[in-house]
Amino acid sequence: MTAAMTSPHQRSPLYFAWRRFAANKAAVVSGIVLVILTLMAIFAPLITRTGPSDQSFLTQALAFPSREFWFGIDDLGRDFFTRIVYGARVSLTIGFAAAVFSVLIGIPLGAIAGYYGGRADWVVMRLIELFSVVPPLLAAMLLGALTRGGFFTIVLIAALFGWVQVCLLVRAQVKAFKEKEFVRAAQALGATPAYIIRRHLIPNSISPIIVGFVLAIPLAMMLEASLSFLGIGVPPPTPSWGQMINTGMNFMYFYWHLAVFPTAALAITVLATTLFGDGLRDALDPTLKGR
Repeated sequence: MTAAMTSPHQRSPLYFAWRRFAANKAAVVSGIVLVILTLMAIFAPLITRTGPSDQSFLTQALAFPSREFWFGIDDLGRDFFTRIVYGARVSLTIGFAAAVFSVLIGIPLGAIAGYYGGRADWVVMRLIELFSVVPPLLAAMLLGALTRGGFFTIVLIAALFGWVQVCLLVRAQVKAFKEKEFVRAAQALGATPAYIIRRHLIPNSISPIIVGFVLAIPLAMMLEASLSFLGIGVPPPTPSWGQMINTGMNFMYFYWHLAVFPTAALAITVLATTLFGDGLRDALDPTLKGR
């Protein structure tokens, strides 16, 4: 391999993005934590010995953590470690699903506002202001009470408030790129605005889209946990960390493990996702130069 082939000037932007990300130790550790949590959720049946609703330990109800039961037993005789593991499935699935819908809503609105400007931008910005001033939890409580909660309802509610950040990121990126030479060349060749947005502007906005997607996940997870804590989220017996925190609060003074473990699981997951998203945002920032 020649020196020219390894010259810093010939390395791709992805290489420098990876170097910046790898230098962020908090983001790297957070990424490892998220991989472990995801694998744990996917292979839950291989990790735990019982099902999440299996009441095999009624005679040992409310047992404290031990070598046999790592996180103890809940009030209905269910292995609490199993409930925590399966609860990761619910939280991560809702987080990812809501993030996908947030991106599907935020990308076209942000691209239209950034490219056309004027009245289109005004309408989109008013929508953003509307969803920014409405407290997400209060709106989610109202919609959740009207629809009796459920998985798809929570995903929809989270997406309705999660698209705003994605839209703002895409809008800013499109506004910055629409005056570039390659866009002007496409316009001169007769390309339609839809073609330019689809083939040029959105692909060049992939970095903020990825960041917006990742940062939408913890918002959805917190919303789900809040609704489940209030009793209008994922219905039992499906395990949910928010639901388990709600139940554990009734036993907090005597059986601390029923509230501490689901709270810690939720806090670790949300913190890891947030730090990972922040690390991606710093690594993919096009204004940074590789060193």
